[in-house]
Amino acid sequence: MKVFVTASLFVFAAFPAFAQLTTPADGTSVRARVSERVGLTDISIDYGRPAVKGRDGKIWGEVVYSGFKNQGFGNGKDSPWRAGANENTVIEFSTDVTIEGKTLKAGKYGFFVAYGADECTLIFSTATSSWGSYFYDPAEDVMRVKVKPVSIPYLKERLTYEFSDETDSTATVTLFWERKGIPFRVSTALHSLQMASFDRELRGERGFDPHALVQVASYLQEHNTRMDDALGYVTRASASMPTFGVLSLKADILRKMHKEQEADSTMKVALERASLRELHNYGRTLLREEKNAEALEIFRLNYDRHPHAYTACVGMMRGCAANGKSKDAIKYGKKALPVAPDDANRKYVEDAIASLKAGKGLGQ
Repeated sequence: MKVFVTASLFVFAAFPAFAQLTTPADGTSVRARVSERVGLTDISIDYGRPAVKGRDGKIWGEVVYSGFKNQGFGNGKDSPWRAGANENTVIEFSTDVTIEGKTLKAGKYGFFVAYGADECTLIFSTATSSWGSYFYDPAEDVMRVKVKPVSIPYLKERLTYEFSDETDSTATVTLFWERKGIPFRVSTALHSLQMASFDRELRGERGFDPHALVQVASYLQEHNTRMDDALGYVTRASASMPTFGVLSLKADILRKMHKEQEADSTMKVALERASLRELHNYGRTLLREEKNAEALEIFRLNYDRHPHAYTACVGMMRGCAANGKSKDAIKYGKKALPVAPDDANRKYVEDAIASLKAGKGLGQ
């Protein structure tokens, strides 16, 4: 029996490749990938996730050494931490980005960290296929930025990269491990990327779709840029889709271009094509813009067309109240009561009338 066991152990040791069966990671590093789209930019991070494995309090400054260190392997040069485990941590950006105020071109980068208790240096390198940072060469650095580490009130057993505080064009990426995090802010040039995307797509079949043309014209109008293009797109769209929405957008664009006469004539046609609900919503928009007299004109136009409609009566109630005509507002509120579509709308008008009678006005 003893001879058999010894022989078995010898075979196991002699052929390790055949003896290693698949098992879960037991405190060793596991490979992970996290990605997120920020605006129109795809950001992905491929990294190894080491575990604390009972080393709480000994990670930062010990396992993760401070600054640069000769690790005794590779090229023998001082090197930063690999920002993960095993193979290089690799971060990739699909477009140019700005990291902590510095511009980084689109591409794939090896990511390293020179740790400091008060300040860390983040290093983006062309080296993306090395093992750790043993072969780190500062000549391959593309960009370095400095950030401050932060403490976290819990134990993060495995190293993790997370995205947070996202906006339509920015996000914070944070490396968490043990009881610390190293955050850095990534910003993208969303507007220029969006315009490039629109221009590219409109050169294809989407360039014949009036809905796509309206989408781009609306974006340009909202950002007050390339107004000649915006007018061209909305004009093309209105040829096949002369709706209130399209024509009123065209009027807004013309007004921004200081073409008041054309804007007025276009808006006149738009109002002729507007539905009950579209007129009401337009009146509400004017009220929000504090154009109360203009709003009342729109509500009156809607009421003249639909004198027995609940929405038209409520519009007149709102318009009159906004212009200080409480008695008229109450009159139109009473006309709205018998045609209210349900109890909730009826209750709203009753409360509005009570507020007007009490001299409290009517919130818009």
